[in-house]
Amino acid sequence: MLSKAIRMTNNLKLKHKLIISYLVVVMIPVLLVGGGVVSYFRAQAMDRAIAQTTNNVQKIKTQLSNMMRMPNDVSNTLLLDESLEKVASTHYPSVLELTKAYLSFDSFHRYINMYREIAEIRFYYRNPTLINNLELVPVDAQIEATNWYREAMESRRAIWQYIDDEEEIPIRKLSLVRQVNFPETHTSGVLIVSLDQEELNRMLRQEPFETLIADERGYIVAAKNPALVGSTLNDLDYGVNLNEQGKGAHKLDIHGESSYMIVDQLMPEAGTSILKIVSIFDTASIMEDANKVSIIGLLIIFLVLIIALFFVYIVSFLTTNRLLQLSRQFNRLALGNMNVVSRIDGNDEIGQLSRQFNYMVDSIRQLMDQIVEKTEQNNALELAQREIKLKMMASQINPHFLFNALESIRMNAHMKGDKEIANVVRLLGKLMRKNLEVGREQTPLKEEIEMVRSYLEIQKFRYEDRLSFEVKVDPAASNMMIPPLVIQPLVENAVVHGVEGKIEGVHVQLTVELCDQAVRVTVQDDGLGMTPERLAEVIQSTVNPEESEQKRIGLRNVHQRLVLSFGEDHGLVISSEHGKGTQITFTVPLLNDAV
Repeated sequence: MLSKAIRMTNNLKLKHKLIISYLVVVMIPVLLVGGGVVSYFRAQAMDRAIAQTTNNVQKIKTQLSNMMRMPNDVSNTLLLDESLEKVASTHYPSVLELTKAYLSFDSFHRYINMYREIAEIRFYYRNPTLINNLELVPVDAQIEATNWYREAMESRRAIWQYIDDEEEIPIRKLSLVRQVNFPETHTSGVLIVSLDQEELNRMLRQEPFETLIADERGYIVAAKNPALVGSTLNDLDYGVNLNEQGKGAHKLDIHGESSYMIVDQLMPEAGTSILKIVSIFDTASIMEDANKVSIIGLLIIFLVLIIALFFVYIVSFLTTNRLLQLSRQFNRLALGNMNVVSRIDGNDEIGQLSRQFNYMVDSIRQLMDQIVEKTEQNNALELAQREIKLKMMASQINPHFLFNALESIRMNAHMKGDKEIANVVRLLGKLMRKNLEVGREQTPLKEEIEMVRSYLEIQKFRYEDRLSFEVKVDPAASNMMIPPLVIQPLVENAVVHGVEGKIEGVHVQLTVELCDQAVRVTVQDDGLGMTPERLAEVIQSTVNPEESEQKRIGLRNVHQRLVLSFGEDHGLVISSEHGKGTQITFTVPLLNDAV
């Protein structure tokens, strides 16, 4: 039975489903329960008002807790402030010395400027040489008689209360009061960090109902009505003792009007005092709005239902029409048309689906282009590797015979005492063996450097004093994997052109270093260099196959293999100055097989 009903529902058109759903789910239930909704709405309005006020009180509690954390942190810092101990406990022989000490002590000013929540900081200490500058205050009999001073000296914990003293310039703010001990002098004083009254009142200014905050003694420390600050809860004519009201929502009569009072408490961090947050609203204003809404709702509910039915039909028609348009675009895409574009406007789900359809088509087209481009790059790289292998294999004329012959020459020279020739033959054989290893697509950097060293030693033997070289390799990059034969052609280029073009010879420097998530390889010589025109031709030859060298593994081959392997950013960078030399640089990114 259920499956049959589901099948029938699935066979209905979308606009018919929307209309039937509206009739069953909206119109009939509304007509049946319309009367009950009115009374329920009244109750809900009251519950929402209580919940809103409770949330507002909780929000104020959180904001107040965050605000009070700043003075607590500052006081914790000042407990260990050696400069405070020094300036307060020093006995000054003159007013001049005291003035200098006051001018050099800026800890209080710094914290006041740093935290807008803090209005002022005072420290009370028994030192008759101090002068009251509203920051460092000498303790006298009047201060010793105050409640807050006695409580602070008797307790090790912080106390939060409204300071209502009779000083020349009284504080009259919610303040943190705590004892500060100086272990070196075995004395103690009282630190007061006062909250900014405007910041406290600003928290309550936007509250919709009368809201206030009181300390443990009943003093009002902040209120939506700033005139109440400084008075006590007992001074408020609410007909109830607010000091006895516990946490929660309380229904009561205030001046003959039914009202609700929301009460919450906050115990500050690392403190012993309790602050009370009270918010009061009368129910008449809440129910007045609820009654108006209920009457208006009953009058327009029938009209709304009819108008809604008409709009449901219009929306269903427009929705199904747009879905049919999108369906036709999907069909065109399924037939292979990659240029299809959906032009369904709107920011609703169907409009978003249309835009996502266009993004999908673009992504498919880009992926296909990337696949083609990647395939071409892979083919080009494979052709370049094959070209290297073919050129290298062309030189493999009976390698065993050639190696055996070179080894025989080396042993003969060694036995006859010509160690230099023997060493050069050994290096030549080693170099040729490395060149003939064409099976690997990548080789460790240390093996490539070893081959370059062999080549330079052979050329050094050939050109003697006309060639000098220096190889600097960062040991951390020795195991880096690079394509074979990318450094040796650059070194060969520097040696050949440097020695042939400069009578006094050339100095070649090879540097390998780690930098910026990559290995940088630099080949530099002090040969004749190139003119700007010649440099431009060389750079062009690295990217133009018609102008590249065909007889050997030249600059273009190295550049193209680096670009195909690692991207355009890692190709050869050539710089030269005529008469001063040439520098060729490339980088290899650090991959998973790096270092």
